[in-house]
Amino acid sequence: MAGVPEHAGDVGLTGRMRRIGRMGRMGAAGRLGMVALAALALASLPATATAAAAEADTWPTRPLRLIVPYAPGGPTDIIGRLVARFAGEALGKPVVVDNRAGAGGTIGLSQALQAEPDGYTLALVAPGPIAGMPNLMKLPYAPDDVGYLTLAARTPSVIVVRSQSGIDTLAALIEQARQHPGTMNYGSAGAGTTPHLGAELFKQEAKIDLVHVPYKGAAPALAALMAGDVQMMMVDLLPVIPLAASGRLKILAVVSDRRVPGLPNVPTTAELGFPGVLMDANYGIVGPKGIASEVQARIVEAVRHAVARPEMQAEMARIGGTALTSTPAAYRDMTRVEFERWKRVVDKGRITLN
Repeated sequence: MAGVPEHAGDVGLTGRMRRIGRMGRMGAAGRLGMVALAALALASLPATATAAAAEADTWPTRPLRLIVPYAPGGPTDIIGRLVARFAGEALGKPVVVDNRAGAGGTIGLSQALQAEPDGYTLALVAPGPIAGMPNLMKLPYAPDDVGYLTLAARTPSVIVVRSQSGIDTLAALIEQARQHPGTMNYGSAGAGTTPHLGAELFKQEAKIDLVHVPYKGAAPALAALMAGDVQMMMVDLLPVIPLAASGRLKILAVVSDRRVPGLPNVPTTAELGFPGVLMDANYGIVGPKGIASEVQARIVEAVRHAVARPEMQAEMARIGGTALTSTPAAYRDMTRVEFERWKRVVDKGRITLN
């Protein structure tokens, strides 16, 4: 054919004729072998899909592990144990809480993300290790490497001091910090956690100088506050309730634009002149990417069962929080917004881990 060079290979009519010739020289046995291999490959596709579907139908066949990347007794641990208890009921298998504290929650989250994507290893996390810490250091994961499954709870945060501190109002705390810059310490659940970055936001807005002292979770940080090792904290309300009720801690403000029904006499940061200092903590279930969609659906359904239980609803309502679920996409998008928010705080404060 004019215009088709010899070296054009299998292009055009010449190429098709050459392929036909090669098949003809292959012989009947060769052609039958190719057909058999193709048929075998096609037959295996529905079998594989059927096996995967059957495995999802019987999942779970053994207990699940729910990593809580903070010390026992803190808000993540309390919520994690509630979710584990009631989700286990729905799944028909125990959900075992495994506390893996350290490095602002990143150690436990890293372990969860490195697990097999079979749905048997998950984590319940606050925003810190996925929206805070990635702004402060290089981690073995990025926020988009996380397999987001569903939210589980949202809780308000509060600013607290020791009852014996002599500080009765947020204004008094700010005044003391201004009179003695750099001498007041605040505790947190760890570097990069929302209690850390929330307190940094408060510092920026109030124009005060406080020194950060990180701990391996909210529970040891609160113990340090009660011992007088640190002078204040911004922390989730959940573990503070019994400590405030017993007179050991005093709540100065709810870090929100709305009051908590159970604390009607405690003002909000918005009321006290800091409308930009807001911090609700969103807790959610995550895991490695690649979990089968059928298994993901069962996990989300089990969490829905958990958050619908009257016991969990009552516990969340008692502290002004909400037990809730979400789609994986909504949870992921919320985390991306949170990441950008804390990035601005980190950049403005030139916050480092040194």
